Formats: sequence, structure tokens, C-alpha cells
Amino acid sequence: MEKAKYIWMDGKLTLWDEANVHVLTHTLHYGNGVFEGTRAYQTKEGLAIFRLQDHTKRLLNSAKITMIKSPYSQKELENAQIELLKSNDFKSNVYIRPLIYLGYGVMGLYHINAPVNVAIAAWEWGSYLGDEGLQNGIRVKISSFTRNSVKSTMGKAKAAANYLNSQMAKFEAIDCGYEEALLLDDEGFVAEGSGECFFIVRDGVLITPPNDNSLESITQDTVLKLANDFDIPVERRRITRDEVFIADEAFFTGTAAELTPVKEVDARVIGDGKRGEMTKKLQDAYFDVVYGRNEKYKHLLTYI
Repeated sequence: MEKAKYIWMDGKLTLWDEANVHVLTHTLHYGNGVFEGTRAYQTKEGLAIFRLQDHTKRLLNSAKITMIKSPYSQKELENAQIELLKSNDFKSNVYIRPLIYLGYGVMGLYHINAPVNVAIAAWEWGSYLGDEGLQNGIRVKISSFTRNSVKSTMGKAKAAANYLNSQMAKFEAIDCGYEEALLLDDEGFVAEGSGECFFIVRDGVLITPPNDNSLESITQDTVLKLANDFDIPVERRRITRDEVFIADEAFFTGTAAELTPVKEVDARVIGDGKRGEMTKKLQDAYFDVVYGRNEKYKHLLTYI
């Protein structure tokens, strides 16, 4: 990870190496903290944050779900992210990580009396699953870990505790020689990747599961809007693992992953084993949007 100069912490710009917390920080012990992943792109008109308002709203929704009261409003958090990017001299694309967490002062599971802290970090970061993956696709393993059940956790919150499941799935996939994991829900249907939403293409139809067992993905929403622009037929329905095996194309979407093709799942080659035609069309359109080359969607960019 490339260091930046400043991290925003509780209203102040703090030097990167001084952005520290106490070892008894409540979230460190019990996992109740919420975060976001947001990207800013170097466009022809300067650095621009993609869907800043939507990501900040989801951050606050996550806090509400997990019973954390944010000390800052949506507008204050948006302005803090803008201030942070202005204060750091970024030369390439940037990943932004806002975090609302429970700080030092209270131990034990009852968290309501713990202080609430907010930090926002940003750093230069390329493609999460690799530039080669964006072009040629990645190999994916269906995980032995089930996606956290809605019966026992709250998947609409982008909460720190939820990601232990994703960590274990990701480790298992890489340890088995794959690059990413695909998790099924507790009924055996496709849920999501370790940190991405999932799409398949069959007979010209774009198919992605409902968000019953996945995070409400902002990138997924963007892709669905673009599919509508192209008059691509879309189905939001459950997908079985064997339907994935016989898909014509497949890809992941997410802020970090952007739009990454999947060329193989559990030793089954997907389609022609390379980035599919529809995947490329949507991928190119997505990058046109985030780089400010599509006038229709320029309102989704916040220029710094």
C-alpha cells in the first residue's frame, strides 16, 4: 500500500504514520464497525470521486443497522472526503476508505456507551484483481464457506464483522490455486464473491441475483443502468452453481474489483475462457462513466 500524507480522523487531518488508535478500541475486539470502499478517478478534468453521495449514504445506513450513531452528517462526511483528497497530492486513481468505529473507553459486549470515532483514509490503488484480470479474466472457486445467513447477521451493513467470512473464503480460494471465491447462500444459490457482486450471461440475457444475500452494490446498480441503456435484457433471479458452469459469460462487479471477467469456475471454463462480448461492452461503458466520458452520468462524479 502506498502511503499518502494525511488521514482524516475525527475532524482533523492527521499525518499517515500518526493515525493510531488504542489497543482497547472496542471495534478491534468485537468487530462492530462499518466502512465504505469508494474510488476516485483521474479524469481529463481532474480527480473525481465516483458516486460519493451513494457511498456515504450506504456508510450511514450501515451505522444505523449496527446501532452506531455517527457524530457526522452525510454532508460533513462528504466534505471530509473531498478535503482529504485535496490535501493529498494524488497522481493516479485513488481508493477511499471511510470507517466509523467504536473507540477506547468501554469493554464488554454492550457497546452503546463506547465513543464513536470516524476515520477516512485514501491511497493510490490500481485494479483489485489485477490489470491482467480485467482484460483476460480470473479463475474462481466456489467456496466451502456459506455466505453469512440473513438469519444470523445483517448483510445490508458493510460491517467489519461480516468480512471474517469473506477473508476465510478468499484464503481458501487462493490456497487452492484460484484468484477469487464465489459464495453460495444457505440454500445453495449464488450469493456474491468475497467482496463483489456476480453476473452471468446466458443467451444474450444478463442475470444477477437479487440482493437478498448480498450487499446492495453500488457498482452492480451502475452496471444495471448501463445494461438498460444498451437494451440488454436483464433478469434478477437466483442462480445455481451448475447454471454458472454453463453460462456464456460471467463477471464480478465492485468498487475495488470494478468489472472483472470470470474465465473459469471450479475447473469449468466459462464460455470461451476469456472476456466475453457483453462483458467487454459493459466494462468499456463503465470505465467511460467513471472517467467522465459519458455526459449522461457525469452527475455521478464529484470533481475535486
